[in-house]
Amino acid sequence: MIISLIAARTKNGVIGKNNDLPWRLPDDMKYFMQTTSAHYVVMGRKNFDSIPEKFRPLPNRTNIVVTRQIGFTAPQCTIVHSLADAIQLAEKNQQHELFIIGGAEIYKLAMPFANRLYLTEIQAELEGDTYFPSFDKSEWREISRKHHPVDERHRFAFDFVVYEKK
Repeated sequence: MIISLIAARTKNGVIGKNNDLPWRLPDDMKYFMQTTSAHYVVMGRKNFDSIPEKFRPLPNRTNIVVTRQIGFTAPQCTIVHSLADAIQLAEKNQQHELFIIGGAEIYKLAMPFANRLYLTEIQAELEGDTYFPSFDKSEWREISRKHHPVDERHRFAFDFVVYEKK
């Protein structure tokens, strides 16, 4: 099974601020939805809480929430208490690709197991309080890159980049 991390991050590694995104990039949201659709997605509890209620659970996906909170419930989501449990659940259900969708702690835990990274690289340095984990780019091979310029709906230019572990 392919274990993929998908995230949007700035040049300085920011992925969030105050449990929200510090940017509005509609085409990145569309890319995220299309890429993860019909897959299992794994997120931490704080990341789950940051999703607006009207979008929870994320539609057309099996939502798995990792939390240490015993008794935590989330309607129409599967609750597990470790990343290993989430991976095991996806393997048991014969998933071809599992998407780790954040936040920072879950990304950090998943990075050693990742085979693929889907990164929206935002061409800006923004303030934030949550960061994507650092990784050694020499261990990864860029397999695709698609540029998105600034336009009336997007204040920042960005690239959709896919990396695979060497």
